[in-house]
Amino acid sequence: MAEDSLLAKAPTLSSYVQPSAKRIGITKALGWHSFCKTFATLLKGTGEDVKRVEELMRHASSRLTLDVYAQALTPAKRATHLKLVGLIRPAAEIPIGP
Repeated sequence: MAEDSLLAKAPTLSSYVQPSAKRIGITKALGWHSFCKTFATLLKGTGEDVKRVEELMRHASSRLTLDVYAQALTPAKRATHLKLVGLIRPAAEIPIGP
């Protein structure tokens, strides 16, 4: 994604995601691609319809969403993702399910 794009200027990454990652010890630089992969994977892992995920990510096709962004979630990966979401949004209610 180009650095001069609208999303690159949005405060979400610098105000929420990067500080949360730093708090939990992630030292690698996080960009929009990493954030989007996590976003798609978490939604897919909770059973969200791939068409809805595609639309939220503004992709041209669900194949792009599945092949490039969404990854398979094992129970261990899901638990780790939920911890990360809890650190980013501590006030959010995070359901722990199958």
